[in-house]
Amino acid sequence: MTSGEFRVVRGGMRRLAANDLRHWWLLSLCSPVALAVIAGCTVGPNYCPPETRLPDRWSGSKEGTVTTHPAEVANWWILFGDPTLDGLIERALRSNLDLRIAEARVREARAERTIAGADLWPSVGLASSYSHEGRSLNKKSDKSSDPWDQLHDTIVDETAKGLVGGSLDSRNLVEDVTGEMLGDTLTGTNKAGTRQRAQSLFEVGFDASWELDVFGGIRRNVEAVDADIAATTEGYRDVLVTLLFEVARNYVEARGYQQRIVIAHHNVDAQKETLRLARSQCDGGTGSELDVAQAQVQLSSTESRVPALETAYRHAVHRLSLLVAGWPDATLAELSKEAPIPAAPPEIPLGLPSDLLRRRPDIRGRERQLAAATARIGVATADLFPKFSLNGAFGSQTYDVRHLLDARSLFWSVGPAMSLPILDGGRIRANIEAQNAIQQQALAQYEQTVLRAVKEVEDALVAYQNERTRYQHLADAVDAGRRAVSLASVQYKEGLSDFLAVVDSERSLFAAQEQLVQSRTNTTLHVIAVFKALGGGWETRTGSDRAMQPPEGVVP
Repeated sequence: MTSGEFRVVRGGMRRLAANDLRHWWLLSLCSPVALAVIAGCTVGPNYCPPETRLPDRWSGSKEGTVTTHPAEVANWWILFGDPTLDGLIERALRSNLDLRIAEARVREARAERTIAGADLWPSVGLASSYSHEGRSLNKKSDKSSDPWDQLHDTIVDETAKGLVGGSLDSRNLVEDVTGEMLGDTLTGTNKAGTRQRAQSLFEVGFDASWELDVFGGIRRNVEAVDADIAATTEGYRDVLVTLLFEVARNYVEARGYQQRIVIAHHNVDAQKETLRLARSQCDGGTGSELDVAQAQVQLSSTESRVPALETAYRHAVHRLSLLVAGWPDATLAELSKEAPIPAAPPEIPLGLPSDLLRRRPDIRGRERQLAAATARIGVATADLFPKFSLNGAFGSQTYDVRHLLDARSLFWSVGPAMSLPILDGGRIRANIEAQNAIQQQALAQYEQTVLRAVKEVEDALVAYQNERTRYQHLADAVDAGRRAVSLASVQYKEGLSDFLAVVDSERSLFAAQEQLVQSRTNTTLHVIAVFKALGGGWETRTGSDRAMQPPEGVVP
């Protein structure tokens, strides 16, 4: 048989491989079509939002202070009419670091969605390799699948045996002769046709795999990740609501401490005048050293209040600086000019309790977490069923890099694969049970969040309305205290009453004034708490401030 005849045989083998390849491609193309019928079957429970019934009205609402009109609380802070507060909130929305962290979490969740969705599509990779190996010339390579290597070894062995019994020298001689006959078409020979001890292997090619989502495990995972993105977005909004509340709360507290410091200084001045009066009366013989001592105690006690109020004021300003991501000196300079405590609006638009389900970000986030937990039951259930995939490879392999693109150097493989768990020690069913338990936890957390939201609104309402009543009584007490101090001072000068009446009236007035400022501060704080409990602020939108928008790609 000549070498030319062998080439015909080799060509026949290649045509057979090509026919097999067409059959494999036909099977590969038909497999998705055949499986598409059952691909619509997605295992696991389909998610339905929980039905939540809320009260028809707020139990703590009173006529004249709140209304059930739809709550327009997107920019609730502008109801206080304080430009400084507006400026602080705008800076916090642009610069707050907690908000940046929450925004980064949303971007992370979106990236996880891309990772999960990639499993629905085929994956293709490119691989290349090079190896240089040396092999024994005294050992026949009977594991080679290349027909040319098998042909070469057969010719050399049989001819050497026929010559001189197959000795090493005769085999090398026959290799040389065979190499001259077959030339450099033999794999692993040099130009002289002799067998090489060391050879280089070049390989480059593509490999591909595609898992067919027959029972919907991958789709359920994508569904869960989509719900995670929505939950993370609601987390961003919840951080935004809390940020607005904290900025307003600390600003109001700072203004309240400012007012109390002013009142303390006014009382110090008044009590200094009282001490001067007591000394004057003592020097004139109409008073006593006891009166002077009592006046001094009162003055020193009032003066001792100022450092504590200064400390509380500075702490509130420092918290504001952190919220707006600025330095304390700048915020102190901004608030150095005295300003009144922001007044509460006359009425608060509450809306209905059922509005909380769509307005509160924490409730919306819990609902999305419940949806994600439900979808992951399907992911766990899909592990009970077979997994089907298509795998393929195509490339070139040669001992000579010059033949890397030759048709003879090509190789390929393609075909479907199936895997089915048989024995897993109960792992899959235990995972399904665990995911069901996680879903039950998520449902309980959702219901608890709804109840907590209603409680927060009711608490803030009751506190706000009762504080308004308290404020009116304290205002009356301050008016009466001023009259009492004036009368006590006049009567003491005229000798109609002792100095203790003056001290007591001044002490009562100072206490009432402090309580009045605290009550006004608390009234505004309770209004702010109502707006936070209603979930106001996350809907804020402006065209110029990117930070006020939810992260790019997140739809409200």
